[in-house]
Parts: sequence; C-alpha cells; structure tokens
Amino acid sequence: MASRVKDDETWTIREIAQEFDVTHRTVRHYEELGLISPERHGTSRIYRRRDKTRLNLILRGKRLGFPLEEIRTIIDLYETPRGRRSQLEYVLGQIGERRTDLEQRRRDLDAALGELDRFEESCRADLDRLR
Repeated sequence: MASRVKDDETWTIREIAQEFDVTHRTVRHYEELGLISPERHGTSRIYRRRDKTRLNLILRGKRLGFPLEEIRTIIDLYETPRGRRSQLEYVLGQIGERRTDLEQRRRDLDAALGELDRFEESCRADLDRLR
C-alpha cells in the first residue's frame, strides 16, 4: 500500500532541496519570485504539501522549456474559480506552442547537421586531393 503525505506534514529547505535535487539558492529564488511561499518561523522556512506540489510543477515546466512567467500563469490558474479546467485548457495551448517551437528547432538542427556533414565530406575530399 502506497504511503500518503499528510496535509500537516512539513519539510525544511534542506529536505525540499534534496528531494528535488536542486540547490537551496534555487528554492529561495522561486520563493523570491513568489512561485512558492513557505511559512517563516524566524529565519527558518517551513514547506508544506502545496509548496512541494508547486515546486514539482515549476521544475517540470522548466524541463519542458517553459519560461518562469508561463509557469506562474499555469500554476496560478489552478487557484482560479474554474480551477483545474482553465489550467488544463491553458496548458494544452502552451504545449502546442512549445511543441511547434521544439519541432522547428529539431528541423533547424537536422539542417545544420546535414550542412556540417556536407562540409566535412568536402574538406575530406579536398584533403584527399592534396595527398
């Protein structure tokens, strides 16, 4: 049986950073941007389930190449009255745009690699003629 996270469970910045394999500085940066908002007890930060969920979404968005402002919009939409539906509709639109961008980059890379291959062949042929 899978263990479930309790709603009142908390984590320190060290535990959060370790779990998500990021630096403390990264976690604090996302806090400064208002993307996560841990409780403060003196100088200590107390992270709750909401912060972990948001950090997970931030890091997923970054891996997929979304800028932080788009990630903020996606996360914030979840908390609007239409909630998850509006978030999913928005995300689907963003995924389409991101996919189009990545597919274009792939075509550009393929073209550059093809050009590099042709240039290499030309250089090798020139070198062979010089021998």
